Amino acid sequence: MATEEQNKLELFLQWLQVNGVELRGCDIKYCDSTKGFGLFSTTTPSNGIFLVAPLDLAITPMRVLEDPLLGPPCRAMLEEGEVDDRFLIILFLTMERLRSKSSWKPYLDMIPNSFGSPLWFTHDEFQELKGTTLYRASTLQKKSLQAVFEDKVKDLVERLLIMDGDSEREVTFEDFLWYATMANSVFWTRALNIPLPRTYIFPEGSQVPGANNVTNGVNLSSKEGETLWVEGLVPGIDFCNHALRAAATWEVDSTGSASGVPLSMYLLSVNEGPFEVEKEITISYGNKGNEELLYLYGFVIEDNSDDYLMVHYPAEALQNVPFSDSKKQLLQAQKAELRCLLPKSLLDHGFFSSSSERKNIKEYAMDKATNFSWSGQRKIPSYVKKLVFPELLTSLRTIAMQENEIFKVQSLLEELVGNEGEREPSDAEVRSAVWEACGDSGALQLLVDLLNTKLMDLEEGSGTEEYDTKLLEKNCVRDSPALSISVDKTESTPDDEVMSKNRWASIIYRRGQKQLTRLFLREAEHALQLCLKER
Repeated sequence: MATEEQNKLELFLQWLQVNGVELRGCDIKYCDSTKGFGLFSTTTPSNGIFLVAPLDLAITPMRVLEDPLLGPPCRAMLEEGEVDDRFLIILFLTMERLRSKSSWKPYLDMIPNSFGSPLWFTHDEFQELKGTTLYRASTLQKKSLQAVFEDKVKDLVERLLIMDGDSEREVTFEDFLWYATMANSVFWTRALNIPLPRTYIFPEGSQVPGANNVTNGVNLSSKEGETLWVEGLVPGIDFCNHALRAAATWEVDSTGSASGVPLSMYLLSVNEGPFEVEKEITISYGNKGNEELLYLYGFVIEDNSDDYLMVHYPAEALQNVPFSDSKKQLLQAQKAELRCLLPKSLLDHGFFSSSSERKNIKEYAMDKATNFSWSGQRKIPSYVKKLVFPELLTSLRTIAMQENEIFKVQSLLEELVGNEGEREPSDAEVRSAVWEACGDSGALQLLVDLLNTKLMDLEEGSGTEEYDTKLLEKNCVRDSPALSISVDKTESTPDDEVMSKNRWASIIYRRGQKQLTRLFLREAEHALQLCLKER
C-alpha cells in the first residue's frame, strides 16, 4: 500500500477512535484492487464482538435534517415532496465532499474515487450491456441523476458553500456531477437498513404528525412495533465486504446489554468457536441476482444461484390491446402486476428438472375455499405442479382475453355477487372467474412471445450465449480505471487477450440473462404444448 494511502488509513483510524468507534478484535486493511479496504480479524473477540459504533455517528436522514447548514433547505424539499430520504444522504455526501473544511474528511478520503457500477463504465464498456434490462435502467438513472442535480441541487450547494466560507472555490458542473455521482454510488454500495428504536428517532414528548407520512427524514411506513427501519451509513462497519458465507452480522444494541455501549451498532461473529486471525470479516448483502449486484454494488458472481430474470409486459403496449380499459380494471381487481421476477431456483422444479414435484405450490388461479356454483368447473391442468410461473399468468390471462371471455367473466362475477352488486368481488374471486373463462392457452402463448422478444433483444444487443462463453474463455481480466458519467469519452475495444473488469462483469451478467431466458422459454413452450393438448 502506498504511503499516501497508509497516511489516510492512519488518520481514519484516529478519527474512528475520536468518534467513539471501538475496534475490539479487528483492523481495517487494504484487500486488493477489486475490493479496496476491508475488515480483518486481529484476535478472537470477547463475546464475539469485533467492532462497536455509536449510532450518533451514522449518516442518516435525521442527521442531514439536523445539520445547521443543510437542514433547513432539505426539510423544505422533503416537505414539498421534491426529494426522498435517500436523496438527503446523497446530498449530504456531495456537500461534504465539496467543503474544504469538512469534519468528515478522514472518512470520505477512505472511500473509493470510482466504482464498478454501470454509472462509471466507459462508453464501450456500457455498450456491452445493450439489450439488457440493466442497460435501460442505467440509462434512465444517468439522465435522472443529471437532471435532478442540475435542476434542483447545484445552485443550492453553491449557495451553501458560500455561506460556509468557500466563496472562492469554483465548481464546474462536470466536477459537481462527478462528486454527485460518487455520492450516489457511495450510498448504494455502503448503506445499511438500520433498525432504530422509535424512542431514538422520536424522543419522549415529540409529536408524530399523522398527515405527513415522512417526518424527521424517516418513512413511517417502515414502522414495525417499536422499531423504525432507516437507511444510512455506519462508518467502520461499512468497510465489511460481501461474501456468500458471511463471517459476521451486525446488530443494534439499544440498551448496551450486548456491547456495553447504549444506542450502538456492533459487528458480531457468526462462529461460536475461535476466529482465525488475519481472516477477512465479511457480511452478506443478501440473496441478490447479478442484475442487482452489478447495478448497486458493481460486481457479479459467476453461476449465481440467486440470479433471476425480469419479465414484464410493457404498460404502453397495454394501451393498444383490444378492450384495454376493461382489462385494466380486471388487472386492478386481481391486484395483478405487469412485471415479475423469475428466480433461477424455479427451474429446479420445472418440466426439465430432476425434481419429481414442485415444493410449496400455491393455489392455482382460484381460491379452493370458495363454493360458488361455477367454481372449479374448468379442469385443473395435469402440468400444474411443474409450471414455474403461475403468478405471472394471472396478468397474462387478462391481457390475452378475447371479447367473449370478458363478457363471460362479467357474467360469472354477477352471478357471484348478485345483479345489484351487493358487494365487490375479492381479488381471489376475480382471478377464479378469469381462470374459468380463459384457461391458460392465451396467457402461455403471450408468455412465449414475450420471452422470444426478450431473447431477440439480448442477442441483437450483444450476440448469442455461445459467443459470450467464447469471449470469457478467450480473454483474461485486467483492471481499468472507471470514468464518471460526466465524462463523455470512449475507450478502444479491449484486445483479444485482456478485458476490463467492467466488461467481464457485463458479459457474465448478460450471458446469465440469455441462459435464463432460454430456459424459461423452453418451460413456457412445453407448457403451451401440454395446454393445447388438454384443451
